[in-house]
Amino acid sequence: MKLQFLGIIPNTPDTDSPTIWLDEDSGDLLIQSYRASKEEVEACQAIGSVPGHSTEVPDHEVIIRLPKVMRQYLPPRNGEQER
Repeated sequence: MKLQFLGIIPNTPDTDSPTIWLDEDSGDLLIQSYRASKEEVEACQAIGSVPGHSTEVPDHEVIIRLPKVMRQYLPPRNGEQER
């Protein structure tokens, strides 16, 4: 796996460091960030996604909260200009 570091939360202290990497082979993002609170997970479940799809979060998945300032490090989608 070849990873590219995209960014870390600006002015991060040593112990609080949301970070984003790009897997250059698959195009997937690997994101270290804050685990969503129970209330945030319940709000996501209340909204749902695709009709008929389960709102349960499987054990191998997690909902994270990505701080707004970290969006600057997300790569553009195909056809979009750089941010």
